[in-house]
Amino acid sequence: MSLAKTRSLSDSAHRGALASPRPKARPRARPKAPHKDGRNIPADKAPDLVYDYTIGLDMPRRDLQRAMGDQKKPWEIGKSFDMSAPIGPIHPVSQVGHFTAGAIWLKVNGNLKQNANLNRMIWNVAEQISQLSDAFELMSGDIIYSGTPANVGPVVRGDVIDCHIDRLPTLGIRIV
Repeated sequence: MSLAKTRSLSDSAHRGALASPRPKARPRARPKAPHKDGRNIPADKAPDLVYDYTIGLDMPRRDLQRAMGDQKKPWEIGKSFDMSAPIGPIHPVSQVGHFTAGAIWLKVNGNLKQNANLNRMIWNVAEQISQLSDAFELMSGDIIYSGTPANVGPVVRGDVIDCHIDRLPTLGIRIV
């Protein structure tokens, strides 16, 4: 799955708070951004396009997605409202390397909700970039959110979300 994300979706990232226009959201983690443009990129060349890694959350509104689906309209609006995709600081590949294994977890109010290892992803980073580049031209600055471990759920105002990927600092977000 790939998600269309505009700049307004992640503008609150470094402030550590996320305004929630509705009380329900579903955390996701692990975006990355290419630093070269490309189409039809072979998987063995895909890592050359990755400039950095960060941690991010995809915070969809299920109510909007259901409403759009009921109307037989695209449900993308439920995943693309302002500040719905906060990201943490950018960490260049030259400093952190590429990610193929390591813990990825998410806590809500200190309770572990998601816990997995990156080596259990259905498609690794290179495969994701290769597949996406077959459908879209990937451009410098694009951010690719690449999925989540099992066991997602809603969050509400006041919740504190902590996201972690080994070798990156934990990202903390408070829902306001």
